[in-house]
Amino acid sequence: MPRARPGREVAGPASRLDVPARTLARWRERRDQIPARPTRRRWRGHGTRLVRLAAVSGPPVDQPDHDLVLVVDFGAQYAQLIARRVREARVYSEIVPHAHAVEQVRLRRPAAVILSGGPQSVYAPGAPQVDPELFHAGVPVLGICYGFQAMALALGGDVARTGLSEFGRTTVSVGAADGAVPTGSAADGGRLLAGLDGEHRVWMSHGDAVQAAPPGFATLARTAGARVAAFEDVHRGFAGVQWHPEVLHTEHGQQVFEHFLVEIAGCRRTWTMVNIVEEQVEQIRAQVGGGRAICGLSGGVDSAVAAALVQRAIGDRLTCVFVDHGLLRDGEAEQVERDYVAATGVSLEVVDAADRFLDALGGVTDPEDKRRVIGREFIRAFEAAEREVVAAAGAHGEKVGFLVQGTLYPDVVESGGTPGGHGGGPSHGPSHEPSDEPSGAASGAATIKSHHNVGGLPDDLQFTLVEPLRTLFKDEVRRVGEQLGLPDDMVWRQPFPGPGLAIRVIGEVTHERLEILRAADAIARAELTLAGLDRDIWQCPVVLLAEVRSVGVQGDGRTYGHPVVLRPVTSEDAMTADWARLPYEVLERISTRITNEVRAVNRVALDLTSKPPGTIEWE
Repeated sequence: MPRARPGREVAGPASRLDVPARTLARWRERRDQIPARPTRRRWRGHGTRLVRLAAVSGPPVDQPDHDLVLVVDFGAQYAQLIARRVREARVYSEIVPHAHAVEQVRLRRPAAVILSGGPQSVYAPGAPQVDPELFHAGVPVLGICYGFQAMALALGGDVARTGLSEFGRTTVSVGAADGAVPTGSAADGGRLLAGLDGEHRVWMSHGDAVQAAPPGFATLARTAGARVAAFEDVHRGFAGVQWHPEVLHTEHGQQVFEHFLVEIAGCRRTWTMVNIVEEQVEQIRAQVGGGRAICGLSGGVDSAVAAALVQRAIGDRLTCVFVDHGLLRDGEAEQVERDYVAATGVSLEVVDAADRFLDALGGVTDPEDKRRVIGREFIRAFEAAEREVVAAAGAHGEKVGFLVQGTLYPDVVESGGTPGGHGGGPSHGPSHEPSDEPSGAASGAATIKSHHNVGGLPDDLQFTLVEPLRTLFKDEVRRVGEQLGLPDDMVWRQPFPGPGLAIRVIGEVTHERLEILRAADAIARAELTLAGLDRDIWQCPVVLLAEVRSVGVQGDGRTYGHPVVLRPVTSEDAMTADWARLPYEVLERISTRITNEVRAVNRVALDLTSKPPGTIEWE
């Protein structure tokens, strides 16, 4: 797990990082004086089982040399997006709940801290506040929206409800307010907003506003509803903005992050996909040693990339098991058996369990029951194959001691875990794809549905987990897949839920209904690919309303067929999504082909619901 190293040297030319040497030395000295916690061993729950962890304290040992930025989550829907923007600036980041911010700063010794937005007013009873101790830890801090206001209040500024709320796109004016001159340069927005347009559009969402910056801060920008919309104190490494620089609706948002990270905090930009691959391969070799590992391939990109990384690290000592549950899209099972093996050389065991899954799903219509049935049958099928693999290894005097999983960082955040340990992490089976569940980092969020990843880990798990993607977001996983040479159509395939087409058939799952849906889905995916839209949308589920029929006319006859629903969405992390504005001619081709070629379907509908309020998948 990447961490900051005490006493690090800041890379890059001095002209790029114009932070006084005395300031950097003072930050490092104060940070290194934070008392380390004693090393201890503890047991921490992981789903239905316990995994023994060692808590690490003091200077990190044998860790990749990346600076760490901690994103403190105050309940923001965009906390993960902030962390991703930091990584896009090639600096490693993690999310921590606000209640443990100071503890994590002491333990992790980050290079910088970012305070996220949040849904509450800083004056509301019980609203989360910033522990003032955070600002005495010698760590640069950036406040965003709620974090900006909480920072101002903690440091002696004035925050008030002015009656001028701002929501959505807002024009911000960069420059000194009330005659104040920003620290760092004459009147151009200081270090944080240097070089940005004097007026540009940003995304706001606030009712309270900072009326006066804390002592020692320079005001950098203002809007009609916020006389202090940005400020900074470069000498202490503090800065903040009222708007949301992380969302795409904000102009110059990435520049704001990069100015803070590089020009104010002095972070090194070492987080690249090439480094990630090299470091993960080294870590896997160190963890597995001369042992053997087993991995469940789902057909999705996450398990494929995880297995490819482990394969590169330990070669033929990895055996992959692909359980074909008969619920995949057209051609996916064949792609795993043919293309993936050709690209990686992995040893693959295929389990044909389609009939078993269909028999178990007979008569089941409730979506949660479908997930439970599929999870149960997956574990049974996987365990049977696992026993064969373990027995074959044992016959040669070897032991299979490791289980590879494609756990991603959003899985960890949503389940309240941490990238460095398995405690509180996801207890899903070997198939990993994005969830429609809310983030649980800031507090205990309500469960919308069971996680899309199929299965669960048994109580008596005899393996040590290997989770090489545990620190990565989905877009980073795809780039790692490209680095590993996986086929593009596998790396860039649309996210697909672990239960497969079973939760896109609304009603009982039957062989006939799966064939109808599989044919309609194949047409939609083919037309999107032909139109060059594969990387413009997040995914486009096709849903079969199996219990609904509608009257239609085909040829000269009356039909009574099923409707299907197209659900094209755009998203960055599946936590929020918007319906995709596909060209009418593409929609027309999809609809015409489906009703012409899939005889059981006589109506195609389009889902125009964003998330929230609707989830991406219908079930």
